[in-house]
Amino acid sequence: MSAPTRDEASVVGKLSTLDRFLPVWILAAMAVGLLAGRLVPGLGEALGAVAVDGVSLPIALGLLIMMYPVLAKVRYDRLDTVTGDRRLLVSSLVANWLLGPALMFALAWLLLPDLPEYRTGLIVVGLARCIAMVIIWNDLACGDREAAAVLVALNSVFQVIAFGALGWFYLSVLPGWLGLPTTGLDVSPWAIVRSVLIFLGVPLLAGYLTRRLGERAKGRDWYEAKVLPGIGPFALYGLLFTIVVLFALQGDAITSQPLDVVRIALPLLLYFAVMWAGSYALGRAVGLGYERTTTLAFTAAGNNFELAIAVAIATWGATSGQALAGVVGPLIEVPVLVGLVYVSLWLRRRLFPATDPALEETRRG
Repeated sequence: MSAPTRDEASVVGKLSTLDRFLPVWILAAMAVGLLAGRLVPGLGEALGAVAVDGVSLPIALGLLIMMYPVLAKVRYDRLDTVTGDRRLLVSSLVANWLLGPALMFALAWLLLPDLPEYRTGLIVVGLARCIAMVIIWNDLACGDREAAAVLVALNSVFQVIAFGALGWFYLSVLPGWLGLPTTGLDVSPWAIVRSVLIFLGVPLLAGYLTRRLGERAKGRDWYEAKVLPGIGPFALYGLLFTIVVLFALQGDAITSQPLDVVRIALPLLLYFAVMWAGSYALGRAVGLGYERTTTLAFTAAGNNFELAIAVAIATWGATSGQALAGVVGPLIEVPVLVGLVYVSLWLRRRLFPATDPALEETRRG
């Protein structure tokens, strides 16, 4: 990677301290969570005592706080420009609902053939397409906010329709065809609907109403100049809080079963890298610009860990290997996708120079 130009450095210099040192804060949040979960007796049980749809209440609150500011930034009157982009919509459906589950199934069986509980948990993670944290990664990578809102809504609809059927296929039907052991998945469609309504519906409605009422009161310019800067930082505050709680909940399990965590982490690392790179290449191949290529890549690479954890707990229990695999998912996803945010911004300078503000400024100068 080449050194940044003076103009690029000036752009970075305009970022807030929180944005500029995000990897540092995330690593610190991980460390704080791990230490707290390991050293504070009963902390994990206390954090997990109250749950929303199978997910710890503090995590649920962190996710809602994290998503609300980004969804308040979406210009909802521009969504029709996304729904008319068939290349983007078809590419997203193919990546999320054909390639993603199939890739996770293959990696889980190849790398965890002797660990059926973890293998099943990872397959469930692969079936749960992202509707929450991807909003943050897309925004940090300067993706298309309106496209992200449409794609997560599309994933939500397909999640309600297809999750149960795909679980039956990948855990019972396909292994049987291949002569492999089969597993059942008993999940209520209403549980999936609840997950969608809580983790997407609530912040989406709040974000829409905030923009609608703000613009109606004083206009778009005022709303984007005064309101958004005030609520914007709470997205990253919510992200860091969620990370601390996630690691605190599983601090003891992670540190007491390090080899198991490594075994679970390897297929996850490969999954996130392959899904992101493959979807990015797909976006380029079908002629999408930087913003929508980035949005496609992150929405395909991320997973709905809230739903995966809830399903694993409801089906196999909170102390099961399937539940541990579900929890390790976001612990690997967070640092990997943060790294891919920076990869995406680097690729913007190389593959989409017309969209890079630093290089535009260089050319004008």
